[in-house]
Amino acid sequence: MEKYLINPNQKIAKINKDIYGHFSEHLGRCIYEGIYVGENSKIPNVNGMRCDVVNALKEMGIPVLRWPGGCFADEYHWKDGIGPKKDRKHMVNTHWGGVVEDNSFGTHEYFELCRQLGCDTYVNGNVGSGTVQEMNEWVEYMTFDGVSPMAKLREQNGSKEPFDLKYFGVGNESWGCGGQMEPEYYANLYRRYNTYCRDYKQGEHLLRIACGPNVDDYNWTKKVAERVKWRTDGISLHYYTVPTGQWHNKGGATVFDNNEYISTIYKAYRMEELVKNHIAMLDSVAPNENMKLIVDEWGTWFDVEPGTNPGFLYQQNTMRDAIVAGLTLNIFNKHADRIMMANIAQTVNVLQSVILTDGEKMIKTPTYFVFKMYKEHQDNTLIGSYITTDKIKSKNDGDREFPQLVESASIDENGVIYSTITNTSATKAAKIKCQIADRKVKSVKAEILSGECHDKNDFDNSDAVKTVEFDGFRKLSDGFTATIPACSVVKFTIE
Repeated sequence: MEKYLINPNQKIAKINKDIYGHFSEHLGRCIYEGIYVGENSKIPNVNGMRCDVVNALKEMGIPVLRWPGGCFADEYHWKDGIGPKKDRKHMVNTHWGGVVEDNSFGTHEYFELCRQLGCDTYVNGNVGSGTVQEMNEWVEYMTFDGVSPMAKLREQNGSKEPFDLKYFGVGNESWGCGGQMEPEYYANLYRRYNTYCRDYKQGEHLLRIACGPNVDDYNWTKKVAERVKWRTDGISLHYYTVPTGQWHNKGGATVFDNNEYISTIYKAYRMEELVKNHIAMLDSVAPNENMKLIVDEWGTWFDVEPGTNPGFLYQQNTMRDAIVAGLTLNIFNKHADRIMMANIAQTVNVLQSVILTDGEKMIKTPTYFVFKMYKEHQDNTLIGSYITTDKIKSKNDGDREFPQLVESASIDENGVIYSTITNTSATKAAKIKCQIADRKVKSVKAEILSGECHDKNDFDNSDAVKTVEFDGFRKLSDGFTATIPACSVVKFTIE
């Protein structure tokens, strides 16, 4: 029996709710059809936003939404997406499928979406093909409450009051699709562009994010951090879980064997290594700055579903994806002192999405239910916890190991403890004994998401995978014992 210790006396850090953030890019059917259908659609909508999707995301507890990209951000010119829709410029989305972008979803539509969702906002600016003036004017357009050309233009377009912008990304993947830059060059550009991303709202600070590394490019982190230091509030990290490690043959979303399943989980668990090492690099080059880490693109990336546009990145979502989500969110919780925000890619119909749509139909994926289970962690206090666990070896990765059980625990302002545990094994249950320091346990409740690792929801059976009440535990005076089934995510609520 594994030992699980929770110490509510050890209060480590507040878990920023935005760790549970999401990402929406002008890519495939994420924005168009997935979120935005237009005011004249027969699909029920409010100001063009799908009611079913908005309601599902609110129920899940979406805290922040990143937009407009991604690679699309560095070819996006914001003035093309304002004003009467009939007059908006059309363009070819060269990154994603070569389809025509009609710019009917732009700045005003994005902030309307976030208003309906009740979530924070995170906008990515164009450094790759844009100008300093363009970025400066966009920030002014969105946030200035006064007399200026951009504030007047915003009012002419229907918004007298400024928008509530919380985060602003200065470029995206500048090492790749955002300009193929060297870190020193990008860092100097950041300093220049950032100068003109002004705090227009009195008493409010716009949180600015510098483009950080791809996976384990620690040199990028070092060079950028050395040069930007206090000028940024955080540096981004991008890491996708690709089971084969080969971008030309990533593996199937629903067809995979046990070794490929294990390799997927091993590669997802690399997030722990990457987060720790990039934070250590930030501390080594800017020890007094306390730069935060933002993991604004993460999740599984498989080959697209057969018969779909390769540029649309549409993939199904199984219990394997749920396990990736559960263990990753537990990792983020454990580093709540340094992770400011994270954004899974992407919200609807793209990569590891939480929702899939097909015309008027909508389904919630296994990943959706993990986010909904974990939402109580948002803005709670991370507390000390530790679990003993077996290790699983990945044959496809040189017998490298990862833990069978990955957990985190938090406490709310009323003293209620939330513990989330992911059993990464596809075949083996785990027995645990949880003890809570200096606490007499009054009650324990639990819910579970579990199944065979290939299980999924589809449009013929949208309810195959869902959370249910979990009764596989026994309350003790100072904790509980439980058997955590294979391939499962379990949440315990302890009072």
